[in-house]
Amino acid sequence: MIDSILSVLPPAAIMIAGGLLLPFLNRPLRLAWVLLIPVLTLIQVWHIPKGEALLTLSVAGFDINPIYAHPYTHIFATVFSIAAFVGGLFGLTQSKVSEAASALIYAGGAIGVTFSGDFISLFIYWEIMAVGSTMVIFASDQGGAMRSGIRYALVHFLGGVILMAGIILHIMLSGDSTIVPLYADMAILFPKGYMFDMNGISVWLILIGVLINAAAPPMSAWLPDSYPKASAFGAVFLSAFTTKTSVFVLITVFAGTELLIYVGLFMIFYGIVYAMLENDMRKILSYSVINQVGFMVTGVGIGTELALNGAASHAFVHIIYKSLLFMYAGSILYMTGKSRCSDLSGLYCSMKLTAICGTIGVLTVAAFPLTAGFLTKSMISSAAMYEELKYVWLLLIAGSVGIYAWLLLIPAASGVSLSKGTKFPWFRLSRKDSGLSPEDPPLNMKLAMVLLSLLCIIPAIPGMAELTIYRMLPNPVDGYVAYKASKVISQSQLLIYSAIAFLVMLPMLKRTKTISLDFDWFYRVFARYFIVVVYTLVKFPARISVIVAKKIIKKGVKIVHYTHQPEGLLARSQPLSVTASWVLAMLGVYLIVYYL
Repeated sequence: MIDSILSVLPPAAIMIAGGLLLPFLNRPLRLAWVLLIPVLTLIQVWHIPKGEALLTLSVAGFDINPIYAHPYTHIFATVFSIAAFVGGLFGLTQSKVSEAASALIYAGGAIGVTFSGDFISLFIYWEIMAVGSTMVIFASDQGGAMRSGIRYALVHFLGGVILMAGIILHIMLSGDSTIVPLYADMAILFPKGYMFDMNGISVWLILIGVLINAAAPPMSAWLPDSYPKASAFGAVFLSAFTTKTSVFVLITVFAGTELLIYVGLFMIFYGIVYAMLENDMRKILSYSVINQVGFMVTGVGIGTELALNGAASHAFVHIIYKSLLFMYAGSILYMTGKSRCSDLSGLYCSMKLTAICGTIGVLTVAAFPLTAGFLTKSMISSAAMYEELKYVWLLLIAGSVGIYAWLLLIPAASGVSLSKGTKFPWFRLSRKDSGLSPEDPPLNMKLAMVLLSLLCIIPAIPGMAELTIYRMLPNPVDGYVAYKASKVISQSQLLIYSAIAFLVMLPMLKRTKTISLDFDWFYRVFARYFIVVVYTLVKFPARISVIVAKKIIKKGVKIVHYTHQPEGLLARSQPLSVTASWVLAMLGVYLIVYYL
C-alpha cells in the first residue's frame, strides 16, 4: 500500500506541501519540519526509477506526466534537495517563517521541473518557481528589496509568457505535449528563404524563455539586481535553483544546439568583467553565477556525452560551492550589517571558521586540485578538446584563469580566481583592518558552512567521485580521468600564475564606492524617462481629445433627450398613416440593399 502511494507521489509535492504547511506549525515543530521535508523529498527522488512515466493524467486531450525521471533528473533533484536542507539549516532560527515557507515552495518548483515529462507540467512548476523566488525576495529586510522583487517578478513573468507562447505553439503544431529534444538555429526559423516557419518560432520562443531564467545576457541583470537584495539566508536559496533548473532544461531539450556554445562563452566573460568591477560582495557572487552557468551552457552546446556529464556535474558542484560562498557572504552581512568590499577587511582574526569555509569555496571555484570544481569544470574543456574545438577550448581555459580580463582590463590579472576568488576573501578577511571584530555566526550557520565545505572536498578525494557524483550521471565516465599528471600540473601552473598576477596587481585592486551599469539600466532608468517623454508628447493631444469627446457626448445626450423625452419627436403619438409610411420606407430600403 505504501509503495503504491509512493510510486505516484511527485517529490515536488512533498516540498511544496511542506512549505504551505510550515506557517501553521509551532516553533519547535517548525524547526524540525524545515530540515525533515528536504530529507523526505530526497528519499522520494531516489524512489522514482528512470525513464518510466509513473503517473499519466489526461487534460484537454493531452497526456500529462508529472512524474518522469529524465537521464539527468536524479543528479539535479538530489542537489536541489541538498541545497534546500543546508539552506534551511543556515537560516534555521534566523529566517522569517514566510521566507522559509517560500524557499521550500521555490525548491519544490525546481524539483518539479526536473520530473516533468511534458511541457505543461514543466510550465506549471516553472511558474511556481517564479512565485516562490519572488516571495523569498519580498521577505527580505534589505533596503530596496520590494522594488527589486517587483523587477525580478516582471522579468521572470515575461520569460514565462515567452515560454508559454512557445509551448502552446509547439503543442498546437505537434499535437503532443511530451518533452522531446529540440534544436534551434536560423535554418529552422527560415526554412524557405525569408518566410518564417511556425515550428521554428515555437522552438526559438521556448529557448528564449529558458535562457532568460538562465541569466543569459542581455536579460541577465535581474540576477545581480535581486540576489543582493535578498536576506542573508534567502540569497542562499536564490543562488541554487533558478539558473540551474534552466541548465537542466537546456540539457534535456536543447543538447547539442551549437548556438549555446557562443551564448555560454559570452556569459563566462561577461560575468568575469562585471565581477571585477563590483564593490558589493554579494553582487560579485551574483555575477560569478552568470560566469559559472556560462561553462554549463557551453557544455550543453557542445552536446557530447562527456560535455553533458560535465555540465550536469558542474551544476551539482556549483550549487554546493556557490551556496557556501553566499553563506560566507551572508554570515559577514549578518554579523556586521555591511556588504561592500570597501567597508570590510581584516575579519579573519575574529571569524576564523568563516574564513576557512570561504577559502574552501574559493578554491573550489578556482578548480583547485583535490576540490570538486577540479573534477567537473575540466570535463567541459576536455570535451571541447576531444571535439577539436580549439578556440572554444582556449576560451574556456581563458575564462578559468582570466586571460580575457588580463587582455582588456589590466596588464596582469587572475580572472576567475581574481574576480570571484582570491579578491573576494582578500578584501573581506585579510586586508588592512577595518575596525570590525565580529565573531563567527551562530551554530546552525556554522554547521551549514562546514557541511558544504565537506561536500566540496569529499567527492574530489581520488576514488570518491565514482561513488558520488559520477554514479548519478547517465553516461559512463570511464574514459575520463581527472587526476592525470598533465591536468594537475597545468591547472596548478595556471593557479600559480593567478596568485602571482594578483600580488603584482594588488595596489590597483582597491575597492571604490561605485555603481556598475548593466542592461537593467534600460528598464530602470531609460524606460522611466521614455515614459515621461511619451506622456509629455501625448498629453496635449489627449486633453484636446477629451474636450472634443465631452462635447460630442454632451451633444449626443441633447439629441437623445430631444427625441426621447415625453414630448420628444419619437415619443409623440403618430397617425396610423404615418406609421404605415415608415414601415413601407424601411421595407423599401431593405429590398434595395438585399438586391444590391
